[in-house]
Amino acid sequence: MRRENVTWVTEFILMGLSSDKHIQVGLFVLFEATYLLTLLGNGLIVLLIAVDPRLHLPMYFFLCHLSIVDTCYTSSGVPQMLVHFLMESKTISFTLCGTQLFFALTLGGTEFLLLAAMAYDRYVAVCDPLRYTVVMSPRLCMMLAGASWFMGVANSAMETAVTMCLPTCENNVLNHVACETLALVRLACVDITLNQVMILISSVVVLLVPCCLVSLSYAYIVAAVLQIRSTQGRHKAFETCASHLTVVSMSYRMALFIYMQPRSTASAEQDKVVVLFYAVITPMLNPLIYSLRNKDVKAALRRLVQKSDQYTQFILSAIYFWAGEMAQQRITVSSHRHLSFSLQAIFIISTTKHHCHNAALPLPAPDIH
Repeated sequence: MRRENVTWVTEFILMGLSSDKHIQVGLFVLFEATYLLTLLGNGLIVLLIAVDPRLHLPMYFFLCHLSIVDTCYTSSGVPQMLVHFLMESKTISFTLCGTQLFFALTLGGTEFLLLAAMAYDRYVAVCDPLRYTVVMSPRLCMMLAGASWFMGVANSAMETAVTMCLPTCENNVLNHVACETLALVRLACVDITLNQVMILISSVVVLLVPCCLVSLSYAYIVAAVLQIRSTQGRHKAFETCASHLTVVSMSYRMALFIYMQPRSTASAEQDKVVVLFYAVITPMLNPLIYSLRNKDVKAALRRLVQKSDQYTQFILSAIYFWAGEMAQQRITVSSHRHLSFSLQAIFIISTTKHHCHNAALPLPAPDIH
């Protein structure tokens, strides 16, 4: 079908997960609790890294960026999902759909690239520990993080432009919970070869290449760890990579399974599972993985709690002192007022008595002489 003979829609209807109202209310409660935990966990990670000087290291610099990405990624889709759980009409405008798709692709691609940068950081820490601070300089960390964000934005801009230009021939029912690339491509009523090529290139750039770099980094790490003779040294080396390896295995596996397979074998239900996994589950689990399996983060959290207790005690002491001073000031003012009133009363009484005494004295007798 020729593109000049087709039309574009102004809004999309999202089918969501279920049409049953009771199930939707249950999903609303579940997703809302998960969303709040995600905001709390990632916000706490960013706060700890910002306020604790001991965490001002390359590894936690990338972890801070990862927490920001997770927070923004889940916020790009989950709030709208929560609103749709409570609404009869689950519509989204064409502009908002394109905006949501752009941010989702940007943040998703940036996360995969950041995980590759974190893998390189772990490689240097294990394989070249004596030169770690020299190799992983602040300049290099900024360059790696900046390149991850730039490539994520560039890839998202191209893929969003190609996807949103597809005409749907007035078919605006989107079998998904959010605006997602594969779901939008399925609505197209024209040839989608260009879109398939773009999806493949995007998957290679932000998924396959970073995954290969991560695998290569951990191959060198395993080889270096096996050369360590002491069991304690091996355990410590693996411990520094355990959290990152867990997150990597969760993040890359499902994305590669969905986006690197042929279009004919991919289903809408699989797409929903992937989007929910990356928008809801992964952002919530990442802070738990890095906090529960990382001694530095747990120690920083304890120090923050101790500092907060000290600040709380200081604030309470200040409030108590201020209240005492105010009470004392009120008593003093009240005493001054009572004393002033007493003096005034004594003065009035004494004056009155004096006038009365003078009025009662006998007048002097006139001099008749």
